[in-house]
Amino acid sequence: MKYTEEHEWLDENDGIVTVGITAHAAEQLGDIVFIELPEVGTEVTKDDEIVVIESVKAASDILAPLDGEIVEINEAIVEDPAKVNEDPEGDGWFFKIRPADPSQLEGFMDEAAYKAFIG
Repeated sequence: MKYTEEHEWLDENDGIVTVGITAHAAEQLGDIVFIELPEVGTEVTKDDEIVVIESVKAASDILAPLDGEIVEINEAIVEDPAKVNEDPEGDGWFFKIRPADPSQLEGFMDEAAYKAFIG
């Protein structure tokens, strides 16, 4: 897994990257009550605002961590946003993206670096 400074995690498997928010981010947001995800097939550019999250504490946007195409979204979290709080780094994933340039993954933190970052 790789991590961004925006508290997203990225898990690459067979050229597809699954993206979600970290347990730290879910804890900071509090109870999540609404999530809006991008449509499958959407072409995104790194740092595009592509997900809207609303919690009891705040509204927040998730930025695209990579250039690429959205190939799958997690409908389960749209129907039940609390899944993100329950399992942010598992069943609470947001979307899957096919990166246009897989080398963009090299610039992100590993788990040890992320733990030091949130330290």
